Amino acid sequence: MRILGLDYGSRTCGVAVSDPLGLTAQGLETITRKEENKLRRTLARIQELCGQYGVETIVLGLPLNMNDTIGPRAEKTLLFAEQLKRRTGLPVVLQDERLTTVEAEQTLIEAGVRREHRKQYVDKLAAVLILQGYLDGLAREH
Repeated sequence: MRILGLDYGSRTCGVAVSDPLGLTAQGLETITRKEENKLRRTLARIQELCGQYGVETIVLGLPLNMNDTIGPRAEKTLLFAEQLKRRTGLPVVLQDERLTTVEAEQTLIEAGVRREHRKQYVDKLAAVLILQGYLDGLAREH
């Protein structure tokens, strides 16, 4: 059982996948697009990765506001979740992603990644953090 984790942004989508046992998350790639609303290629690539890895569930980071309200970015994420469900036919689980990008950025700084190189890794690492948080929650339930 593999699970795909996504960090959906205005121009990028970080992608991570779980190991077959559902214990750990590994970063795969960052999908980029030129315009925020041009999602056809992004959805096609996600569908392709789901087939390639035998994904059964997608975990999508939901960027709630710090006061638990849904802002404009979270609304766009909810619409993207519906598109993902229609395109892939897979269940999409929303995972609170507050501060994952900040945590990813801090991790890259601590790892000594130069500022000009961080941008290419931050979304993929945020997807890993989102997915790992979900996997850890599943482990606590069992």
